[in-house]
Amino acid sequence: MRILVIEDNLTTRQYLQKALKEQGYEVDLAENGQDGLFLALEGDYQLILLDRMLPKLDGLTVLTTLRNAGNQTPVLILSALDSVSERVKGLREGSDDYLIKPFALSELLVRIEILIQRKGSNVDIKTNVLQVADLKMELLSRKVFRGQNEVILQPKEFKLLRYLMEHSGQVVSRSLLFEAVWDYQFDPQTNVIDVHMARLRKKVEFDGLPSLLETVRGVGYRMVEQG
Repeated sequence: MRILVIEDNLTTRQYLQKALKEQGYEVDLAENGQDGLFLALEGDYQLILLDRMLPKLDGLTVLTTLRNAGNQTPVLILSALDSVSERVKGLREGSDDYLIKPFALSELLVRIEILIQRKGSNVDIKTNVLQVADLKMELLSRKVFRGQNEVILQPKEFKLLRYLMEHSGQVVSRSLLFEAVWDYQFDPQTNVIDVHMARLRKKVEFDGLPSLLETVRGVGYRMVEQG
């Protein structure tokens, strides 16, 4: 998943890039509104993080230009302007969310996750359910079901399965899974992913049920969309 960060402050820009990459996102950067608008119109992004006050083109101009061009990519405004009128203005111009600076990283990540889920085809935002074939994950209750059978997962197994379900149909590399689920750089000598994948398969592919987890030799794994 690709996120565009349009932010003129170098420290903030680098901080966001590092934090988002650690969560498994691909990140493109722009340091002014003009460059950001060009990337936003030309690229395929799941989300745009947009600073409110930018050189060359301010954030609201970037936002209104995007919406007038028919670009409906979710936009989360990041701004030190914390008045109600400014927040209302940002929302009225077409932003999907508005977060005041300084912000907690944990809150930003949750807001990003929710906005991307709204756009994702596998998520029912009303019930907050992720589903692939007959495998269902309830995100709020953290419950997983294969058909009518509940699947009990450990926290890392849940996070691993969630990532695969969110990227169903896509080949996900072992290094990307390692960074996204374990939050640190991939060690090619470790077998931790293989161990967790073996456990996950036993839990979600019981009693002769069709396989949903596919190993792509030499690359990584893929969740197939039809069991």
